[in-house]
Amino acid sequence: MPTYAYETVDVFTSSRFGGNPLAVFTDARGMSDAEMQSLAAEMNYSETTFVLPPADPAHTARVRIFHRTAEMPFAGHPNVGTACVLARHGRDKDGVLLFEELAGLVEVKVARDAAGNVTGATIAAPQPLSTGIELPADGIAACVGLAPADVAVSAHKPIQASVGVKFVLAEVRAEALARALPDITAYRTLEAAHPALEKRLSLFIYARDGATIRARMFAPLAGTWEDPATGSASATLAALLLKLDGGDSARFELTQGVEMGRPSLLKLTATRGPDGVRATVGGACVPVFRGEALL
Repeated sequence: MPTYAYETVDVFTSSRFGGNPLAVFTDARGMSDAEMQSLAAEMNYSETTFVLPPADPAHTARVRIFHRTAEMPFAGHPNVGTACVLARHGRDKDGVLLFEELAGLVEVKVARDAAGNVTGATIAAPQPLSTGIELPADGIAACVGLAPADVAVSAHKPIQASVGVKFVLAEVRAEALARALPDITAYRTLEAAHPALEKRLSLFIYARDGATIRARMFAPLAGTWEDPATGSASATLAALLLKLDGGDSARFELTQGVEMGRPSLLKLTATRGPDGVRATVGGACVPVFRGEALL
């Protein structure tokens, strides 16, 4: 019976049982796609990663990312967590790891304390900002149990955007953020009304006070009722805000997961370059479990 070692970490937190948990299978050679998907569903985390040899030996690894029901082209906390796990095994080169993923090559820089212990990581999103369709404020409000007036549209309408994986970003009034609650019927209605979403309606709502952001993410149709920390959506938001605000670069701090009892802190940058606006997301990471799966 084949066995596969895994480790779990809590990402975007320096305290165990905060942040967003992640399972990392450190050597997934010999594992089928179906087994990866089944293990991700069994782990029941927002995502689970599977580490494989890279196609290019100059890179660290090929990393496949699965949520409960499907594979993802890119995601934030899986990259931060996987990098921290592999760096603790000595697989970084001068603090840098390069991951081959469906969305492209992801560069990760790990942070260490004075004793050399890995404490966190920062990833560069693999693609510049791209934007898609705008969505009606009333439909977005219905998806999260809010009134249409709770959705702010002065800076931007709810919009699909990506730096490697697509999210719908919507600003809400600060006091409305804590009241949000997903409505499955409204999600299905909005998704069916907008084929351009391509059956991906992951909704990232946020309230902003300058460079300080509070956010929540709901993707109930994909099996994630609420996510305690969504690095890829946060990076996308940073890129979008820089595009809207103007300037060459910006920094933000984003808090998520508070309403779930798993507070997370994400540090974001956005930079305007020749190919568009690019973003990074980083934070702390702590180890939690080690084990093995029997297949």
